[in-house]
Amino acid sequence: MFYDTHAHLDYPDYAADLAEVIARAHAAGVTKIISIGTNLESSRRAIRLAAKFPNVFAAAGWHPADAGAAPDDVRPALRELVKHPKVAAIGEIGLDYHHLPGEKPGSTAQDDARCKEKQARLFRQQLEVAAEAGLNCVIHQRDAFDDTLAQLKPFAGQVRGVFHCFGESPQRMTQVLELGSLVSFTGIVTFKNGRNVRDTLAATPLDRFMLETDCPYLAPVPYRGQRCEPAHVKEISEMAARVKGCSLEELSAATCKTAHGFFRKLLTV
Repeated sequence: MFYDTHAHLDYPDYAADLAEVIARAHAAGVTKIISIGTNLESSRRAIRLAAKFPNVFAAAGWHPADAGAAPDDVRPALRELVKHPKVAAIGEIGLDYHHLPGEKPGSTAQDDARCKEKQARLFRQQLEVAAEAGLNCVIHQRDAFDDTLAQLKPFAGQVRGVFHCFGESPQRMTQVLELGSLVSFTGIVTFKNGRNVRDTLAATPLDRFMLETDCPYLAPVPYRGQRCEPAHVKEISEMAARVKGCSLEELSAATCKTAHGFFRKLLTV
């Protein structure tokens, strides 16, 4: 038994066959799935899916890459969304400096600074709602690790984060764990060029990480290049067990227990 702790089931990629996708996951031993919101409407769709499918839960949040379209204050709307009993976390939220406005012709460093400031404000607002609601956060960071960690630090002790699709070094993994937060690994662990991610997974304590697909992205070998789906946690778990030198049963017990502690509603709803 395994969980997919980060999926995007509300995406149009699954519009035609979502029931079959969820059934394939269950057949593969993936018994719970968390569908992650990326803005308010995406979060609402995730919540509707969670209400429809017993083994699906939702995370509600606004992705930093879409910060420009966010309202000045996302807190009132988010407070309403997290009242749903199957909203298990705030997410995905964080900072993303990979594509900033300054890359575009006619843009300036000031445009980048304004974008970063908007992302930071949005991140902080959502951390505040998480603290109020007693929920943990699904963290997205890209090319912004130090700033993301600095934003999270004031909330340590109130809010834990899971740094999803973790691809950083063992040293940075340790920095995350020192805050009481977690990391999560995707199908990248199966990639031929994923050695650095496997090295970090090897260094991560068995009880401090979770597994995810980030589907429809990052399908593991042997499905690489195809649409990813929650059933592919099976291949991710097989590689993770080899890297950790443990049995699938040990990996299942550890990662599911970690998920229960982080997404507490998995056990109460």
